[in-house]
Amino acid sequence: MKLTSLKVAIASVAFATASQAFAAELNVKQIGFFTETEKCVEKESCTEISAFSAKANRIYVTNADSNGIRMLNVAKSGALSDAGFIDLSQYGGGPNSVTTFGDVVAVAVEAENKQANGSIVLFDLDGQPAKLSGLKGNAIEAGALPDMVTFSPDGRYLVAANEGEPSDEYTVDPVGSVTVIDTQTWTARNANFDAFAEGVNGVRVFGPNASFQQDVEPEYVAISADSKTAWVALQENNAFAIVDLASAEITDVVGLGFKDHSKPENAMDASNKDGKINITTYPVMGMYMPDAIASMTAKGKTYILSANEGDSRDYDGYSEEVRVADLKLDPTAYPNAAELQDKKVLGRLKTTTSMGDIDRDGDIDQIYSYGGRSFTVWNAEGEMVWDSANQFAKKMSELRPNDFNGQLEDGQYQMDDRSDDKGGEPESVTVGTLNDRQYAFIGQERTGGIFVYDVTNPESPSYVQFINNAMDNVSPEGLSFISRDANTGWLMISSEMSNTVSITEVKAK
Repeated sequence: MKLTSLKVAIASVAFATASQAFAAELNVKQIGFFTETEKCVEKESCTEISAFSAKANRIYVTNADSNGIRMLNVAKSGALSDAGFIDLSQYGGGPNSVTTFGDVVAVAVEAENKQANGSIVLFDLDGQPAKLSGLKGNAIEAGALPDMVTFSPDGRYLVAANEGEPSDEYTVDPVGSVTVIDTQTWTARNANFDAFAEGVNGVRVFGPNASFQQDVEPEYVAISADSKTAWVALQENNAFAIVDLASAEITDVVGLGFKDHSKPENAMDASNKDGKINITTYPVMGMYMPDAIASMTAKGKTYILSANEGDSRDYDGYSEEVRVADLKLDPTAYPNAAELQDKKVLGRLKTTTSMGDIDRDGDIDQIYSYGGRSFTVWNAEGEMVWDSANQFAKKMSELRPNDFNGQLEDGQYQMDDRSDDKGGEPESVTVGTLNDRQYAFIGQERTGGIFVYDVTNPESPSYVQFINNAMDNVSPEGLSFISRDANTGWLMISSEMSNTVSITEVKAK
């Protein structure tokens, strides 16, 4: 090893050691709580994504069930109270995301026909239609199914990921795109994927008769601290798109690769029929397929953190989902196929018909699973620098063994119920700073609760603690960190199954 390399290695070890030394548990306390009851017809999806305005001391929460935005006043103590409801029925079929900056609240609203172009609808902080110079009305056309919208840190751009989901019959499949709105003029440009029409190595394109442009499904947006670049999760495609905001052009699409579950550090519990916690290795490759992503800066470099939920395509007109038990496995690749396909081993694991027949002879040479059951740190080019491997599963087996990989049903988490699917299902992620340390908060959609990691050194994060608030916050869909002072922050959690919004105060010890 060269001397310079040795110095770098020593410095990295010292940095990692320092990171772990400071990874003391935070003091956490729930200080605000609100349950949506008035505008909750179907009793779910009434509180999905939320955004906080420090200027108004107000939270804005999407309610897809009643097609509106709930406004909540936030007291100095963190207590929450109703501040009114914004009816979105005149703008489209329902909200998917909300964000704020300055005097503006922006809402991503899908069209009544989800395959048609949706809108980014703008309001003032009191929920009235925004009156902005250069903008006629208060709605800006976006692409099909705008699924997430966010302002750049400097407020110059408003960026929406337009998922472009197909119709249930899979007869109409709109293109995916990214809408970039310049807030100086309130003009919109749609960044498209035409430059990648021939495909990209490592990016899943598998919808029936779909072009690359139709098949990509932008899900979530993270923007660099300098407001120049956006990263967009293409969940079903297991990829990132990288967008230059000034030109509103997609400059790259990067496949995220696969997770080798035959390695001990990536062991998983793959069966919901064995009646026990069984974290072990399997000849399976996992697709990371992130949902929420967040950006952070460390030592002048940008990193992207992803919550690796996983998602399949399962429509009336086309479904890729199948159980391993129903596959025809290649006898050379899987000589013990009969053993593996037992329901207490791999038989129940959900896999895909869209890939795995590597030699195209009609049988499966490689089994794939959905989601990484982890969170990952990527560099600005979309290359992995760290993954939490199977730490989530191991921690949950220690902390909540009686409802490990469970899902809430009839007031109880059903132990092992989600092992055959995507485990605890990491759904949401946000980053906050306390005492000059950076922390990642990762929400588990199925098992509930929030994992906390010290990511001050993003190339060697360390586990801090688990915030076990699963009974109050069922299926946390949206997370945001609100800085209060150098030592204190508020973690805002919106949960789609309990229809709740909560604020948890987090303090460095």
